[in-house]
Amino acid sequence: MSQPNLTDWIGRTEESTDTITAAPLAGLAATLDHDNPPWPADTVPPMGHWLYFLPRALQRDISADGHPHRGGFLPPVALPRRMWAGGQLEFAHDLKVGDQVRRLSTIKDVTARSGRSGDMVFVAVEHQIFTQDGLAVREIHDIVYRQPPVPGAVPPPPEAPPQAATWNRRLVPDPVLLFRYSALTFNGHRIHYDRDYCRDQEGYPGLIFHGPLTATLLADLFLRENPGSRISRFDFRAKRPLFDIHPLTLCGAPTADGAQMWALDQDGAVAMIADLEAK
Repeated sequence: MSQPNLTDWIGRTEESTDTITAAPLAGLAATLDHDNPPWPADTVPPMGHWLYFLPRALQRDISADGHPHRGGFLPPVALPRRMWAGGQLEFAHDLKVGDQVRRLSTIKDVTARSGRSGDMVFVAVEHQIFTQDGLAVREIHDIVYRQPPVPGAVPPPPEAPPQAATWNRRLVPDPVLLFRYSALTFNGHRIHYDRDYCRDQEGYPGLIFHGPLTATLLADLFLRENPGSRISRFDFRAKRPLFDIHPLTLCGAPTADGAQMWALDQDGAVAMIADLEAK
């Protein structure tokens, strides 16, 4: 059987609806360790939209890695390791509890590359979330599919912090934190909770810290340090994985129109970097 042409998926769309409810936001506040969250009551904070439009694949349609079987809306990439590589987000207006929301998703690009760590396929998905007042959130979600670890492969060199941090927060992750975020986002990917699978099948030393959780924590650090601010744009890029077996440090510094934020691994290397605009 011939292999599918993955670029045929470019332009495919999917539409879904949801209602913004309060319970997921309360769960997010608890997971982020807030008594009083630094965002307005009944308002979805930046990256909180990831708690809605959750996947609803039937149990019989789940693959060995915990994701739904390949194909359907996303292209059937054969490479086994799937990661959230980054994203670009624009927040036109707030989502609020009670809003009836619609999301239009479009495959914008599919690109195959070869790098130091082997073959990769990048898939860019645009999500547009609408309320009764029009477009509220526009997001480009970058997904990367990778081959199994190559024995003896040289890891990419560590990247130093971009500047001195004005704000920082040290975080010691644990499996409960990762489980709670997986539950909030109905994420069955086993790299976040199944240590044996993570080690034996995908070659990682510990449970993988969710990319969107890291991005959420970076935005949350900014809001902790700048109460009353509203983030209007947030662009982020994952640089290297974070694991539950090591502490991490969330950092940030102000810029002319917002802030630059980054997360450091236990060795002080940049694991994620983000630029945000805020008012």
